[in-house]
Amino acid sequence: MSSSRTIQIGKVKIGGGNPVAVQSMTNTDTRDAAATLAQITRLHEAGCEIIRVAVPDEAAAAALREICRLSPLPVIADIHFDHRLALSALKNGVHGLRINPGNIGGQSAVRAVAEAAAERSVPIRVGVNSGSVEKDLLRRFGGPTPEAMVESALAHVRLLEEQNFQDIKISIKSSSVTDTVAAYRLLAGRCAYPLHIGVTEAGTLLRGAVKSAVGLGILLAEGIGDTLRVSLTHDPVREVEVAWEILRALGLRARGPEIISCPTCGRTEIDLIGLADAVEEKLRGVEEVFTLAVMGCVVNGPGEAREADIGIAGGRGKAVIFRKGIMLRSLSGGREDFLAALLQEVDVFLAERRGAK
Repeated sequence: MSSSRTIQIGKVKIGGGNPVAVQSMTNTDTRDAAATLAQITRLHEAGCEIIRVAVPDEAAAAALREICRLSPLPVIADIHFDHRLALSALKNGVHGLRINPGNIGGQSAVRAVAEAAAERSVPIRVGVNSGSVEKDLLRRFGGPTPEAMVESALAHVRLLEEQNFQDIKISIKSSSVTDTVAAYRLLAGRCAYPLHIGVTEAGTLLRGAVKSAVGLGILLAEGIGDTLRVSLTHDPVREVEVAWEILRALGLRARGPEIISCPTCGRTEIDLIGLADAVEEKLRGVEEVFTLAVMGCVVNGPGEAREADIGIAGGRGKAVIFRKGIMLRSLSGGREDFLAALLQEVDVFLAERRGAK
């Protein structure tokens, strides 16, 4: 957790030692309020805490009235070039803006947006990507270097500060993991504003998850970052799932079960991959934090299963279920039999835990 100043987007407090918040962005047409709200609901169920929506025109800005009224998450409007869209979004109830003050229409436009945002206590995120760095900075630094991105972001921030607006969050993203890390390290040393972190255009599910985990993991381990988004060319729900796993791996936050499963080897005698995948899918909507081991050999399996809150260790046609080190059941059968029995024991475990609260 960083020691940046605190801002608030809707009911979510950001910075100042508050938990790192998970953010995503819809990929629906914002003008279709029903479709956008349906996706926001799915993201909320997956653990998303802040949502950003694209606002390319006035029709999208108008749809924000219904979206913001019904959304279970605070809504950030993503706006470029036209300050009038920012003003419309504010009137229609957005909880945050994502703009670059330097490209929305000059000083009078910045003043109008800053005043309207201040009246409504709506924070503004200044967002700079490696592809949006100004030409003079590209010439000065020889390209979209970390130094160039930082200078660009701080120049945009100064435009808001000149209007006495400081309810600000900053992001500076690159598709390069090393450039992203270097840029945020530089920025964290030069300002106290909360930082939204991410590796932009990270790629497809596997590649994007790996790049995001490496880049964001480094920054978060150093105490840099107050909100994060994992950018994937995929269903945004998967962005949220990967984000939570990054936070869990660093011991910062946790949501849902931690599934411990072995990589399989020549000793595996059951369909462990299928079993582990099925367990993960069946428990996707569970929010309670606990450990669940799915193991498939006689070497490490029983020990790992005993260490977990709930665990199963299987062999050829047989399996054993443990709960906190105690053997509950010995099973015969195949994958579906083992899956059903394990999920039954998980239900009992969760029911007892919920009843004890």
